[in-house]
Amino acid sequence: MSFFITNNFLLETKTARILYHEYAADMPIIDYHSHLSPKEISENIVFPNITRVWLNDDHYKWRAMRACGISEEFITGSASDEDKFRKWSEVVPQTLRNPLYHWTHLELKRYFGIEQYLNPETAGEIFGLTSELLNSKEYSVQSLLSKMNIEVVCTTDDPIDSLEYHKSVDKQSPGFKMLPTFRPDKAMDLSDPTRFKDYVYQLEKASGVTVSDLDSYMEALLTRHNDFHELGCRLSDHGLRQMEATDYTSGEVESAFTKLLSGTSLSSSEIQKLRSFLLYEFAKMDYQKGWIQQFHLGALRNNNRRLLSTLGPDTGFDSIGDFPQAESLSKFLNKLDSSDELSKTILYNLNPADNEVFATMVGNFNDGSVKAKMQWGSAWWFLDQLDGMEKQINTLSNMGLLSGFIGMITDSRSFMSFPRHEYFRRLLCNIIGKDVEKGLLPNDIGLLSKLVTDISYTNAKQYFKLG
Repeated sequence: MSFFITNNFLLETKTARILYHEYAADMPIIDYHSHLSPKEISENIVFPNITRVWLNDDHYKWRAMRACGISEEFITGSASDEDKFRKWSEVVPQTLRNPLYHWTHLELKRYFGIEQYLNPETAGEIFGLTSELLNSKEYSVQSLLSKMNIEVVCTTDDPIDSLEYHKSVDKQSPGFKMLPTFRPDKAMDLSDPTRFKDYVYQLEKASGVTVSDLDSYMEALLTRHNDFHELGCRLSDHGLRQMEATDYTSGEVESAFTKLLSGTSLSSSEIQKLRSFLLYEFAKMDYQKGWIQQFHLGALRNNNRRLLSTLGPDTGFDSIGDFPQAESLSKFLNKLDSSDELSKTILYNLNPADNEVFATMVGNFNDGSVKAKMQWGSAWWFLDQLDGMEKQINTLSNMGLLSGFIGMITDSRSFMSFPRHEYFRRLLCNIIGKDVEKGLLPNDIGLLSKLVTDISYTNAKQYFKLG
């Protein structure tokens, strides 16, 4: 049986093949949003087997395994690594038409040269071969990144992070840049006074600032913001259900903070006002340093309370939420724009019903000061598949300018997820190639190749000022 991931996988026309193979394929990767471990990159670890690098922390695979009736013992439990891999091999043939089927075989081919279908019959051989390769310096974490032609990878980091691993990688000069991203979600988690006080304690240690009121809290966060900047950070990121844009007075937010710091729970109104204040202040910090801000909006997290209590958060029980987005998003952006403090901004939606809302919203705040200042980010999370990416590209093309798009991210915890950039580039070239075939675009390779290389690499390099 011939292997389906051929040289022209996803490339249906001659033009698509020319654009991908001659222009897109060899462009370096700027992965400006990931959840990779800075510690593992710094220590350049070697994974003992494919389960550790491929199945651990991969919520997509976990959800598929649970849907196929696989016991948690073989997902996050105590089963051996090989047994977990064998259980995953049972699931793979059942993922036809799910992106996991493509990703699984594309990753096996790109990292290990394997052109076999993963199933129970091949699992033992593939586990043995990959484990043998992984147990070598040629497959260390930094080597895996270099193998995929990574130029820049941005991690996602809490303000209390010491950034020691970023400092270490910077000194190592591994052939790529690893830059931190300032993600203060926990600094805005105001729902539990005990948890918040613990966070404040950690922030005090990280910043050297004693927190006694709202002003000193913001001073501590600004100190960490400065520390991130010194290490090359130029990106912030926020994971929110919807934009926080409730009106507040200084007295209201100061009183709410004092109440929370004393150990008293806040009302929902107080939480909304204090969160809105914090988010606005973070945005002003970003503007003052010339940073770019990212907002990931629309996830409904921790839906399964029973399994959350057993396994904890970020274990595969999040889904798309249906929160209203447009009004609060417009209000937040307009407040910053009114005082000319609106940074370059990347917006990601999780609900595909919001595609047109986000695509048109970014157009409201482009002001001619910077090319493509406002970005509608790549198809995110559950939308990171052929249908979702194609819809994002088509909607952006119809309602904005595809030519200014800064392209793909992995948003991943896996060091084997980088072929998703290839997946995206192939899809992009295929869309353009089919338009040429239909007579919707000119058959001008010079014009089309610039579009492809700009979206694959050049736009991001210029947008993030990476030289």
